[in-house]
Amino acid sequence: MATGAKPMRADAARNRDKLLAAAVQMFAERGLDAPLEEIARRAGVSIGTLYNHFPTREAFFDVIFPERLGALDRIAATALAADDSWAGFVGFIEGLFTLQAADRGMNDALAQRFPMSSAVKAACRRGFEQAERVIERAKDDGVLRADFESQDLVTLVWAMSQVIRESMDVAPLAWKRHLAFFLDGLRADAGTVPAPAWE
Repeated sequence: MATGAKPMRADAARNRDKLLAAAVQMFAERGLDAPLEEIARRAGVSIGTLYNHFPTREAFFDVIFPERLGALDRIAATALAADDSWAGFVGFIEGLFTLQAADRGMNDALAQRFPMSSAVKAACRRGFEQAERVIERAKDDGVLRADFESQDLVTLVWAMSQVIRESMDVAPLAWKRHLAFFLDGLRADAGTVPAPAWE
């Protein structure tokens, strides 16, 4: 709270907490385009109360996602601590997509389907910087294709986010099958044809 700012009234603080809880649930269930009116209804408050606390959809994102994206740091730390750098790389990728598959809002945030604030972008950027360390370690050990780059991971996140989004309700584990094929093609000994360069 800013210095000199009035403390929030107890009822206002309760309403804000209810709105945050409802937004977390709604975004997880329906994605970041979940109707704000439905969030207010689930929280048991008016839409005016919602806008008093969260004037834009992005204001919810600012509060919810920087901390939740910290999970990427934990996944990366586990990957970098693995004795086997290929196992660490695979663990990072699987951990990333497990986060996305468990929560439509996280799936949308990581795929950057909506404009994000600088705080959310910074959390995503930190996660991808960690991913670069995981990638470089596996490449240095000669177990990951030398031509795989961090931009390829970004593209994979975009693609897999769509697979997850479209299959979540009918085949929630389809992404795992797709990822298994993809990972097999990333082994160093699988790279018989160099990938075209990024332009």
